[in-house]
Amino acid sequence: MKKLFREFQPVVLSLLLLLMGSQSILAQSYKIVDTGQATFYNNQSAISAPQPGESFYGQDASISGHQPDYTDNGDGTVTDNVTGLMWQQSTDLNGDGITNVTDKRSQAEAEAGADTFRLAGYDDWRLPSIKEAYSLFMFSGEDPSGYEGTDTEGLIPFVDTNYFDVAYGDTDAGERIIDGQYASTTLYVGTTMGGDATMFGVNFVDGRIKGYPTGPMPGQTEDKQFYVLYVRGNELYGQNEFADNGNNTVSDVATGLMWMQDDSQIGMDWEAALTWAQAKNAESYLGYNDWRLPNAKELHSILDYTRSPQTTNSASIDPIFSCTTITDEGGDPNYASYWSSSTHANMNNGAWGAYVCFGEALGFMADPFPPFNVSLLDVHGAGAQRSDPKAGSAEDYPQGHGPQGDVIRIDNFVRLVRDIQSSTGLNDDLDNESPKSFSLEQNYPNPFNPSTTLEYSLSEPGYIRIAIYNTLGQEVTQLYQGLQIPGRHQILFNAEGFSSGIYLVVLERESTQLKQKILLLK
Repeated sequence: MKKLFREFQPVVLSLLLLLMGSQSILAQSYKIVDTGQATFYNNQSAISAPQPGESFYGQDASISGHQPDYTDNGDGTVTDNVTGLMWQQSTDLNGDGITNVTDKRSQAEAEAGADTFRLAGYDDWRLPSIKEAYSLFMFSGEDPSGYEGTDTEGLIPFVDTNYFDVAYGDTDAGERIIDGQYASTTLYVGTTMGGDATMFGVNFVDGRIKGYPTGPMPGQTEDKQFYVLYVRGNELYGQNEFADNGNNTVSDVATGLMWMQDDSQIGMDWEAALTWAQAKNAESYLGYNDWRLPNAKELHSILDYTRSPQTTNSASIDPIFSCTTITDEGGDPNYASYWSSSTHANMNNGAWGAYVCFGEALGFMADPFPPFNVSLLDVHGAGAQRSDPKAGSAEDYPQGHGPQGDVIRIDNFVRLVRDIQSSTGLNDDLDNESPKSFSLEQNYPNPFNPSTTLEYSLSEPGYIRIAIYNTLGQEVTQLYQGLQIPGRHQILFNAEGFSSGIYLVVLERESTQLKQKILLLK
């Protein structure tokens, strides 16, 4: 060891400082809660679980994921033990015991109201981002669109009603039952409906994300109103940390997921998308055989709401990814929507699948006033989550579907995903059990060149710092500093440009330091 130490000790500090800016240094900061979908579907109805090689294998219900795990704190709050977020439990914002239109606020009012909102002794509540709000989505729900009754007793919303009070539209005030839209802080960087400023909101009643106007609806004078659920904790939630692995894959160590860098480059129906994933595994695509069609929440996690076709002339995704340009229904260049493995069930069947719009969410929208001319518009914004028939022909929907004439394509694109830690296939879930201690594991591989993975565990949330030191005791880089949620985490250290030698990893939390030697051999 002493001989090895003398051989690899030299470290040119100036070179290190020059190269530090180009390192890939990432830390897992949040987990994506599973969708809760346990029913298997074909193109129309529920089926028994498909086996490998069979049609419809690899859909949402096949993936165990990070199962929902909530704690009712008994004080009007609910803690999500997977994400580290704490939520307001009831939508009854004014506290009158009834959830109705009087609890709704405009987007601006909802965001400003967080400053004065007090619950359970906390004063750091905030209006959630769309990614935070979507973390509560459960695809065990059923879309009641088309239901003409007023009794909500038998309806199944897209949120866990064991912990959260669902809010339907106030039919006594003239609203539809599906008017259960919730406000977020995520504003569309483009516009919808030909010029409307827009906010992305979740709808726990009909199971969609859409862009909604922040101003008045046609014929109204009051800004559109939304239900509100405030949140606190884990401020890192929804912040991606992408790394180009140099082999046509992209890792998001923030979520622990690895993605295809390119997409399928062609559209296909839902069954074909699932079959395509199986075919890619059979050929060990990019060196892996455990790819899957992502569920809706996984797919949604890679959206970049700072980008859009209107404002950045790109898909709503980090440019580290490649997205195929399409010609849309109006003959203009645009970007595709992508299939998820999640069925968007309704009260009658499972014939529709959930997809995410990385291009504009187009619709054939009729003017609200005579002569009711129809125009093709971005009606819900790039970043919406809608649904398409799993099979059939888009030609059967020349004017789209639904009140905004949502464009129906059926042949959507595909971007596959796998777990970074996965080695055995679809149902890996190595982080399911909460760690009982604060620990730092040996890196792997070790020795390494040029990158290695460190694993560490936290039994409770807290601020941590991870740094690398050389054998002279000099800090050569900081890998991560900030809030971390409980669980097992990974951090990728790319030492390209560093000299061979022994380095020391130091993980700090409060007054505790954990250390681990690592060996870079070039």
